[in-house]
Amino acid sequence: MYQDVFLAAFFFPAVAVVLVFFMKYVSAILQARVRLAQDEAYREIANKGVAAQAETAAAIASMTAMLADMQSRLTGVEKVLREVE
Repeated sequence: MYQDVFLAAFFFPAVAVVLVFFMKYVSAILQARVRLAQDEAYREIANKGVAAQAETAAAIASMTAMLADMQSRLTGVEKVLREVE
């Protein structure tokens, strides 16, 4: 009888300790997986941002070229108007 109580007194706390460490281990694994998924999501967002920035830079370069062309045309029109006066 005393042996059963003695065994139970040490067995159940030992099992509880093992379960706690196992749960911590599983929790750490799950947290690592979630962190990895978040990192991949952030990486994807960053790649989209870089692509959008490149498109914006290309659009600005195109607009700058058009503005320079318009400026040269306006200069030509001003020159013609001065000659007409």
